[in-house]
Amino acid sequence: MISEMAKRVRDILSMFVLAIFSKVIGTKPYSAEPESEANEGLSWRLAVEANNMPGWSTVPLHCLSHVETYMMGGQYEQDVNYIVEQIENYVSQVVLKGDGCDAWILDIDDTCISNLFYYKDKNYGCDPFDHGGFVAWVMKGECPAIPAVLGLFTKLVEGGFKVFLLTGRDQQTLAPATMANLQNQGFIGYHRVIFRNQSFKGKSAVVFKSEVRKQLVEEGYRIWGNVGDQWTDLQGECLGNRTFKIPNPMYCVP
Repeated sequence: MISEMAKRVRDILSMFVLAIFSKVIGTKPYSAEPESEANEGLSWRLAVEANNMPGWSTVPLHCLSHVETYMMGGQYEQDVNYIVEQIENYVSQVVLKGDGCDAWILDIDDTCISNLFYYKDKNYGCDPFDHGGFVAWVMKGECPAIPAVLGLFTKLVEGGFKVFLLTGRDQQTLAPATMANLQNQGFIGYHRVIFRNQSFKGKSAVVFKSEVRKQLVEEGYRIWGNVGDQWTDLQGECLGNRTFKIPNPMYCVP
């Protein structure tokens, strides 16, 4: 009896000590900085993706850690996969006309192929945009495919869509390297790659891409879907039946 009571006392004391210990190690000198910065980074990224901050120029330096964790820690990939699942659900409901005019538009940079390794060296977008450096990167032709979008692309082509790859990359200087990069990464079977040419020099992305889509519609194409990582990919005229946004907190194309 006594030994049993002693055991109960020991158990109670052990639980008491454990509770006190847990409270002590959980009560550190107050420093909101890590959690505050993480929360602020999340809020900033949400504002970007919701297009509440159009035309932003660089990632705020205090959001660097958050963007790095998001892009490299698996959440970005999970988000892209989830979005592509929604796209494929929509695609499964589309009834094609079968006349060769059922079209789909995909942006290229950070929609089909990724510039993550380039932007990693640019502090994930905290550094100002370096046009010459980006051109040199594109000329290497080393942009890896974004796996989920490559899978979507393949399903679209095999499903009978005419897939147009629409990019703001300059036709005169970047077309050969871009097309070789696309082929090396498995983007084979698209109907056409459309680059920015001299006639659109100095015009905004919205104007350029709107005009291209308008021309496609005038040619008789029905645009069932339009996918891009920038809001300017998904604004303007002749957007198509549905638009889908791929996340990208590293840069903003005005």
